[in-house]
Amino acid sequence: MNGPVLVAGIGNVFLGDDGFGVEAVRALSAHPLPERVEVVDFGVRGVHLAYQLLDGYDTLVLVDATARGGSPGTLYLIEAAQPGSAAGPVSPGAAVLDGHHMSPDTVLALLGTLCAGTGSTPPRRTLVLGCEPACVEEGMGLSAPVAAAVPEAVRMLLDLLGPQGPYGSGDEDRDAVPLGSVRAGADEPTPREPRRTP
Repeated sequence: MNGPVLVAGIGNVFLGDDGFGVEAVRALSAHPLPERVEVVDFGVRGVHLAYQLLDGYDTLVLVDATARGGSPGTLYLIEAAQPGSAAGPVSPGAAVLDGHHMSPDTVLALLGTLCAGTGSTPPRRTLVLGCEPACVEEGMGLSAPVAAAVPEAVRMLLDLLGPQGPYGSGDEDRDAVPLGSVRAGADEPTPREPRRTP
């Protein structure tokens, strides 16, 4: 695969385990990656993420806390629906466009609206690397099981993006996703409560 890849960390570091995505991409940034892979900590700036995707990426990998009912620290690799295909376009000016209240689902829906209005092409594929949170109450720092999951999340991302992975530079099957030891599903991430700022 030769197209550009964006790895986006999402989360609010002031809400405990909601900061998982931010911590994971920070750790990932310390590793060498292919030139076409861009790693960005977006935090709660979901609108900025949606607009950056208009630059054109073949693949988007969202890294975020994702509540799916597993044990805290469980990692999930999820294939997300194409932007705008499930929730439909987001109406301009709607309250959901508040940059501090945007879940991955909302970002993808907004992207569908932006692409329709500009003629841009959304990412061909969107994956979510999620981690089951233990606590998303106000407070800084990850819980022990979620902090322990960060190195494994980085390993999974390196496997996905490295030369031998499906998003590497080799001739591997572009549609293959190595699941490793994670639980995975083909459905969308479970919707989460809107993020709050302290």
